Amino acid sequence: MVGMDVMFRDPRDTVNFGETFVSSEAFRTLFREGMTLVEETAAYLDGPGRDESRLLSRHAALTYASESMRLTTRLMQIASWLLVQRAVAEGELTLSEAQQEKTRVRLGTSESQDLPAAAVAELPLTLQALIGHAKRLHARIRHLDSLISDDRPTPAPRESPVFAQQDLLRAAFRSA
Repeated sequence: MVGMDVMFRDPRDTVNFGETFVSSEAFRTLFREGMTLVEETAAYLDGPGRDESRLLSRHAALTYASESMRLTTRLMQIASWLLVQRAVAEGELTLSEAQQEKTRVRLGTSESQDLPAAAVAELPLTLQALIGHAKRLHARIRHLDSLISDDRPTPAPRESPVFAQQDLLRAAFRSA
């Protein structure tokens, strides 16, 4: 029976998605996309976005402030996850150490409280585009994380060298 061979494969022959993915060109492309989005968002919020927010009505300005905070939080989560995965790809962390980082790098859930269309329409178009891009990227990364996590055992938490990079990201977004 030809089909029976597949059912009784040696588990050591299986491919670990996490190890394979973080070493792939697809991951490098995802990493560049995520970090570029972080840079573009920081530049926008610190420059043109600040100017545009001053022109908004009071209600729209409050919406702008809350949505820009959500956006920066989401991007911090994305960047932290990407940095941890890159550390695995470069051999700075093992897969089990990366799993330990999961206690610090929380990807969160997709917000169930989307703004009403009228409130979104009051936001500057650039901010709307950045929010949409970040939401889509966040969803992709959450999916990838679930696939990678299925491959890894859950180890006990411990300190990691990636934590310092995450602190730098947090500090950068606080000043923006």
